[in-house]
Amino acid sequence: MKVDISFEGGKKVAATFPDGLKMITDQSVENGGGGDYPEPYDCFLGSIGTCAGVYVLEFCNARNIPSDKVSLTQTAEFVLDDNGKRRLSEVKLTINLPPEFPERYQKAVVKAAGLCSVKKAIMNSPEFIINFEVK
Repeated sequence: MKVDISFEGGKKVAATFPDGLKMITDQSVENGGGGDYPEPYDCFLGSIGTCAGVYVLEFCNARNIPSDKVSLTQTAEFVLDDNGKRRLSEVKLTINLPPEFPERYQKAVVKAAGLCSVKKAIMNSPEFIINFEVK
């Protein structure tokens, strides 16, 4: 899949996808941006929880379980590596279920969230190749 990256003024950077949809990022005010959009790393973290959320939603829909009171909470933990750089060490997702959520599906919905393709991509990390082209 080809994604085109463009500069949108200030510290805004956009990704345009093949279907024409666009994701815009910005830097926080503290980092010299306008803070108008999430920072790229925040989009990355958000994609983990929203991907798991898609699987939870589909799980509920397939079983006619109302999802209006179901939500997810994501927390990220960081540690300093040997060079003093902050590194993501843990991502925890909690599926918040209402009391009326069927008990027999509680463990299964956790397994469904674990099918998230973003999580799988991180766990089986791809090779990154960065080069340049003069156009």
